[in-house]
Order: sequence, then structure tokens, then C-alpha cells
Amino acid sequence: MEKLLYESCEKMGIVLNDIQIQQFMLYQKLLLQWNNNINLTAITEEREVILKHFVDCVSVIPHITIPEQASVIDVGTGAGFPGIPIKIVCPSISLTLLDSLQKRVTFLKEVVSQLSLQNVNCIHERAEYVAKENHYRQQYDYCVSRAVANMNVLLEYCLPFVKVGGIFAALKGRDAQKEVEQSQKAIQLLGGELIEIKQIEIPHTDLEHKIVLIKKIAQTPAKYPRKAGKPVKSPIQ
Repeated sequence: MEKLLYESCEKMGIVLNDIQIQQFMLYQKLLLQWNNNINLTAITEEREVILKHFVDCVSVIPHITIPEQASVIDVGTGAGFPGIPIKIVCPSISLTLLDSLQKRVTFLKEVVSQLSLQNVNCIHERAEYVAKENHYRQQYDYCVSRAVANMNVLLEYCLPFVKVGGIFAALKGRDAQKEVEQSQKAIQLLGGELIEIKQIEIPHTDLEHKIVLIKKIAQTPAKYPRKAGKPVKSPIQ
């Protein structure tokens, strides 16, 4: 499994050291152990975890060039994807992991502790509330999110966290282009500008994977995000 992880990342231009490989292996072990008690992932075969979670998550790194000391928030992180894999590969970043379920946040804190990850903040709360707080609003160089919601909803969750000049990177599936086309008003209204949609090939898989990159060019209006549940019930059209 270590060889599969190393070679798959290497094909994407990411070279892991021994410490990083061991962190990923321990992360996998904890994920599968905890998954017996709480619902973290439907993917439970070791090879699939490496390819469809770990390698899939770090595939964003070559396309956003995260500098050292950058601040990153992962909105709707779930079991830590993509935030923790990004943190393992880029250990100097400051990372915030945000999720609305306490059980998952408890798991995330255990992973952070066991992997000895520094400068990681795990928050149990909804994005709609946290993004209104001055300590978090428009404070991040990068926001990342994976498999959380349709783009027009996700933008309202995520863009308020990004500082002007920062980047929102959404890891999406085959419908990314269609979702972006339906989100033009949301992108503009929330202060974003589409940079590009990148097609990504995950080694040893047939996944159709895309990364949507949006630059924050203006401050998000104070009314966004709206109250909890509103972005899903009435997406910006």
C-alpha cells in the first residue's frame, strides 16, 4: 500500500517522504477503525482508500501552488477530506477543518493528535454561522471542499471565508462544468471569478475528476451566507 501511495502521488508530481507515508498509513488505519462505529466512508478497501480518498484529495496541490504558512479552510470536511491529506503533504500550512457533526469532529481531533499535525483547528459548527464571525470571515488564503453540495450552494458556504485575492478550490465530479454554468450569478454575487475547470486523472482509477478554481476578487456582501438551510432550499439563481 505504501508503494501504491508513493507511486500514485509521484505521477502527479508529489514526492512523499517516509514520515508523510507513515502519516497516511496511520490515517487509513484510524479511518477504518472508527468507521466501524460512526459513518465516515463507504470506501473500506485499503487500496480504494488510498486511491479514491488520499490520492484524489492531494491531486489539487499541483494546481493551486499552496505557499508555506498559507491559511486553508476545509468546509464540510467530513472524515478530513481533502484537508488532512493536503496538510500531510504541505505541513507548514495553517488548517481549519469545519464540519457540522460532532462525532466526525471528535474523529478529526484524534487523527490530528495521532499524526502529530501542528496548526490544525477542528470546528464543530455549520458554515453558515462560522462564516459570519469576524475571526473566520474572509481570513483564508484558500478554501477547499469535496463532495459537499452543488456548486451554487457550495459557493455560498465557502466564498465568504476567502480573503480577496485568495482561491476557492472545489473538488467535483463529472457534472462540474454544468454546475459552474448554473452558478454564474452566485460566483459574481459572492465576489468570485472563475479561473478554470481542470480535468484531473487519478492514477490507477477511471474516476472523472475535476477541480474548479475560483478567485476571490471582491468582498462577499454581508448578507451571505444566509441563515442555515436557506442556501440549500433557495440556491442563488
